[in-house]
Formats: sequence, structure tokens, C-alpha cells
Amino acid sequence: MDALNPTSAPDLNRVHVVCAEPSVANHFLAELRDVDVQRDSLRFRRNLQRLGEIMAYRISSQLSYTTKTVRTPLGQSSSMHLHDFPVLATVLRAGLPFHQGFLNYFDQSPSAFAAAYRIEGTSQVQVQVDYLTAPSLDERVLILADPMLASGRSLVQTYRAMLRFGTPRQVHIAAVIASPEGVAYVTREIPEATLWVAAIDEGLNEQAYIVPGLGDAGDLSYGSKL
Repeated sequence: MDALNPTSAPDLNRVHVVCAEPSVANHFLAELRDVDVQRDSLRFRRNLQRLGEIMAYRISSQLSYTTKTVRTPLGQSSSMHLHDFPVLATVLRAGLPFHQGFLNYFDQSPSAFAAAYRIEGTSQVQVQVDYLTAPSLDERVLILADPMLASGRSLVQTYRAMLRFGTPRQVHIAAVIASPEGVAYVTREIPEATLWVAAIDEGLNEQAYIVPGLGDAGDLSYGSKL
């Protein structure tokens, strides 16, 4: 499923589906989903990084730039420079490879981290604010990246917890795979944000897992947890 039913989200102009058009991003996403390729955790992490890099490039078109003159070996050139690097935030632990992809492009960006865990078998989540760390967000661009946008509750809780560090002037939320329910919830609860996803899947099952999804991104990246 590459697009939402218009009744599912308040403002589809703020939802960008990267894999709705043919590109190499579709190849990386297909490998992330493939149970045979998933056995290679290094490749899984690298594909998350690649999609983070692609989304970083896409989001960069929405940022502010200044014109500067640089000296080349043969003269001078007028060039566009990023006005200020965004703050990059993610949810541990599944978000780390995806976050690294953004950091590869926005290499001067400060980072923010939050720890969240899911109570298995339910859609309930809890954000561990004691493990929340961030630079000042006042008047900054914030990119909050999390590979899986299922119900959206953990992401919304994480964002609200981060507001203790200030109010961003621009907010972007990035996910690899989202559910229609999660997209609708996030766009409703964080109306100031622009949402970027690689794909929007069919929906959530009774355990609030995305179907067809790809499984547990954290376990596939770093090994099964107890």
C-alpha cells in the first residue's frame, strides 16, 4: 500500500511516501523485508542506513540555505550552504542504524536519543524519559527518525518528552515502514510535523504489529533480546 485513504490522515500534503516512485530505495526496502536477506544483520543495518541517507537527501530540500562564495583552484564559485544543520533524534535501539544514515549526510548535526520499550502483546508503550538526552531544540529543525511507525504512540510520546528541551521551528518525522493507523495518529497528534516514510503497509494486526512489515528491526539489527 503506497498511499493512504484520504480519510485516514488529516493532511496528506504533509505525508511523503518515498517508495511510491521507482528508485533504488525500493530495492533496499525489499531486502529489508526479505527473510532470507535478513539473516545477514550487517546487510540489514546497512540497508537501514541507506534509506536514512535517501530520506536525509529528500528532507534537505525543505531546509534553509545561504549563498556563499568559495575559492576554487581556478577562480570563485557562488554556492549554497546549509544554513544550520538539523538536530537528529531517534528511539533506541532499533533507530540507531537509520539514525546513522541521516548522520552520514548531516555530519555536523547534534543528536538526541530516547529509550522506549513495547509491552509485548499489546499496543502500549512507555518512554523512558530518564534516558532522554538532547541539545537545545529552540528554533531548530528537528528530524525524529524511527524505522517502524506502528500505532505511533511511542513516537508521539518521545516527541512530547523532547519538547522539554525547547520548541523546534520545523519538525520532520521519518520512518521506513508505517501503518495507515500510525500515520493518521502522528499527523493528528503532531500537526506541525512533516512525515516521510518509505512505504505505508496494509495495517496493524491484533498485537499492533505492522503487516506485512519486516519484523523486529532492533532484533534484526543487533540480535534477539530476552
